[in-house]
Amino acid sequence: MDSISNMIIMLKNANLAGKESISLPYSKMKNAIAECLKKEGYVSKISKKIKKNLPILEIGLIYTNKKPKIMEVERISKQSRRVYFKMKDILSTPKGILSGKEARKEQVGGEALFRVY
Repeated sequence: MDSISNMIIMLKNANLAGKESISLPYSKMKNAIAECLKKEGYVSKISKKIKKNLPILEIGLIYTNKKPKIMEVERISKQSRRVYFKMKDILSTPKGILSGKEARKEQVGGEALFRVY
């Protein structure tokens, strides 16, 4: 199973359902993605917690005028088909997980993970 796809779909569904936050199994990659989403203003808070001796990543969701900030997500690069961009969207780059804006500033390209809108 693709954990990144699972994460972004959980974010979208929880946002559309009006939830305040979501909890998912912790990984460094998910944490880096959540930090990037926080910088771009899609999520409010990120915290690592321990529940039943397992690390959990808790992500707070943002709403503007009672509308979800994340309306739609699209997975671009998949496990079966890797897609690389020069500088666009959310990227996995040699400098870590970056948004398209940050990748343009750093002038790096990489694997396009997903698009949020």
